Amino acid sequence: MARSLVLNASYEPLSVVSERRALILVLTDRASLVVPKDEFWHSERVVVQIPSVVKLHRYVKVPYRRSAPVTRRAVFGRDGHQCQYCGGPAESLDHVTPRSRGGDHSWENVVACCRPCNVRKGDRTLHESGLRLRSKPGPPRRFAWIYASTGFQVDPNWQPFLLAESA
Repeated sequence: MARSLVLNASYEPLSVVSERRALILVLTDRASLVVPKDEFWHSERVVVQIPSVVKLHRYVKVPYRRSAPVTRRAVFGRDGHQCQYCGGPAESLDHVTPRSRGGDHSWENVVACCRPCNVRKGDRTLHESGLRLRSKPGPPRRFAWIYASTGFQVDPNWQPFLLAESA
């Protein structure tokens, strides 16, 4: 499903919504079109350009910083779809410290891995299995919630708004 980026009145990224929802925000005059796509929606009387980025007219106060949930899609995106033990294509998730040994389901303990490495490690610690992590797992950087909600495939039109905030 195609998505659109919604900016707050201050131009900070606020959410990712469907193209339909972004179009409704523009048509009801709650937001203005910032970056259009090269596609159009046609109705009986109107032809409207589909928004890639919209900006709300009113400022919405965000009471807290968002943190991305630990999901399969988000972990694969963070790890680049590569096994964190051998570098091959990842097919599954692994808990570095097995849950049966007190490990939790957190960004610091979950990595993407291939099936052979997952089977080799099994219910053992890294030291016991002889495997080593290629990089230390941790939470994704700022705006991870955007990447997690889009499957880490971000529209190139969004980059200026994401880069401006991370500086």
